[in-house]
Amino acid sequence: MLAQRLARPSTFRTLPALLMMAIVLPLLAGCGYNTIPTAEENAKAAWSEVLNQYQRRADLIPNLVETVKGYASHEKDTLDAVVEARAKATQITVTPDTLKDPEALKKFQDAQAGLTSALSRLIAVSEAYPDLKANQNFLALQAQLEGTENRIAVARRDYIQAVRDYNLTLKTFPSVLWATFWFRSNEPFATFTVDEDKMQPPKVDFGTKQGG
Repeated sequence: MLAQRLARPSTFRTLPALLMMAIVLPLLAGCGYNTIPTAEENAKAAWSEVLNQYQRRADLIPNLVETVKGYASHEKDTLDAVVEARAKATQITVTPDTLKDPEALKKFQDAQAGLTSALSRLIAVSEAYPDLKANQNFLALQAQLEGTENRIAVARRDYIQAVRDYNLTLKTFPSVLWATFWFRSNEPFATFTVDEDKMQPPKVDFGTKQGG
């Protein structure tokens, strides 16, 4: 009997703590249990859009090369450089599940930058061929490539912002609590390393625009 009486105060002392947990835990859930997985999925979706736009550019290149070749076949070195850069860029991939690897993303970025550079040289070469610049297929490719470069720039910026948001959830309160106890395997995602001013899309102007 004495032992039972002594045990009661302990039970009574525990009850308020249990009640407090029952109140606080739902509040914490409301404060962002889903914040981390939601931000993670947003970043992965943004990366998928980056890949889509780079693939769109890669798909335009074979037709572009063939069109230029029809008017400037002796520009073999420039054409070959574009083909080789495209092959390298399409061989290096970073899936949404491997975004934690900064080195993998850097290799991808470098390969895409190499393709951008090769395309810029091809564009410069085309300036010397008036018949090429007047070709309707070439004009259509110009518009598509310019639009794609703009989409790439937008997709990259969206990804950078999504990664910034996701990475912040892993180290800011209150979501850092969930990262510490429930999402311990989550790691920051890598992002592009180029400066903002270098992310402007290259000018895709084949000299076809009329002066105003």
